[in-house]
Amino acid sequence: MLDEQRASSQPSEDASAVRDDGRLTYTLSEAASRLGISRALAYEAAQRGELPACRIGRRVLVPRAALLRLLGQDGPTGSQST
Repeated sequence: MLDEQRASSQPSEDASAVRDDGRLTYTLSEAASRLGISRALAYEAAQRGELPACRIGRRVLVPRAALLRLLGQDGPTGSQST
């Protein structure tokens, strides 16, 4: 029974992939780890436009909403525009 409680209290891997931690952006390295790809592949995908990213100074950031769209998960209901 204790094992059942532990299992139910731990979030699933899908939910923890891009959890709502209050951040609006992730670094490219963080996005790569959440996607399960290498950092180099994430940079290549961003360069090709396959991974939505924006450069601010020397940092390359991936918007959380774009990452959720890429994964096919819905973002917050109020964030969708028509």
